[in-house]
Amino acid sequence: MAGNRRVDRRNGGGEASPVRLIAVAVILIGLVLVSLRLLPGSPFESSAAAQWGDAGSGTSDRPTGSGTDRSARQPSSPSPKPSPSLEPLPFAAKDLDLNIEGWYSWSVLDRRTGKIIGSKNMGETSTTASMIKAWIVADYLRRAADAGQTPSDAKLADATRIIRDSDNTRAEQFYNQVDREASIKRLISMCKLTDSSVAPDKGWSRTALSPRDTARMGNCIVTGTAAGPKWTKWLLNEMKLVRGAGDFGIRKAFPASEQKKIAIKNGWIDRTKEQEMHINCLAIGDTWTMGVMVKYPINMGYDYGMKNCEKITEALLRPGT
Repeated sequence: MAGNRRVDRRNGGGEASPVRLIAVAVILIGLVLVSLRLLPGSPFESSAAAQWGDAGSGTSDRPTGSGTDRSARQPSSPSPKPSPSLEPLPFAAKDLDLNIEGWYSWSVLDRRTGKIIGSKNMGETSTTASMIKAWIVADYLRRAADAGQTPSDAKLADATRIIRDSDNTRAEQFYNQVDREASIKRLISMCKLTDSSVAPDKGWSRTALSPRDTARMGNCIVTGTAAGPKWTKWLLNEMKLVRGAGDFGIRKAFPASEQKKIAIKNGWIDRTKEQEMHINCLAIGDTWTMGVMVKYPINMGYDYGMKNCEKITEALLRPGT
């Protein structure tokens, strides 16, 4: 009977409506998705759940009931590897007590660090004599390149004679071309010398340099500041080929196999006014530059000072060099 099939909807009885079924399905799907987002390793894992693990590896590092501080388990940054220590220079800093007549001084510059070691009097000066020719040629070559000029073969041959053979006549010609004392002022400025000075109207030979500034001048040459990028390699090669009377001093203290790798320019002159011999040595190695200077009574001759440049260097070399 129709009356018997009436349903009291107020008490929730009877058949479920389609709307209610859809609502229940939506709720169930939502619960499943939430569970999947919280399940480690699930493709639906939420960023909130993943924050405890390594997203790249998929591993989990969730905090446990032990209360362990999460930050204590974070991977620590790797400790920086110590920089490899530099090989020691072939020279050891020491006070020399050599049986040498007169005055002597020395200095070594570490090209890798800029550190300078030397005798207590390494800032005292002496006249350079021919040692300054390395700068004069460098200054000439750099200025020519800066002006967009290439020296002729004849000019380069002259420069070779100045460096290898210490030709005075050609050195004077180059000195005039680089404006004489103005060139020495550039040397002091460009190479950051602290002890040296120009000798006005007295020529290149009377330029005053210290062993410390000699080492700095050598560094200025090898770094390319003096001759410029175009001519530095050429100049260093010429300095390695110094020959004849000018081939003495610092590099002679090294084994024969090493000597040809060391660039040099030396100076030697008898100063009648002071009644002194002035002998000076500049050398440029792979990692260092060095200056040695000696002064002694004029009647002792050149050879005494030339050998003492070598003797001073030998006394400073580390065993096995």
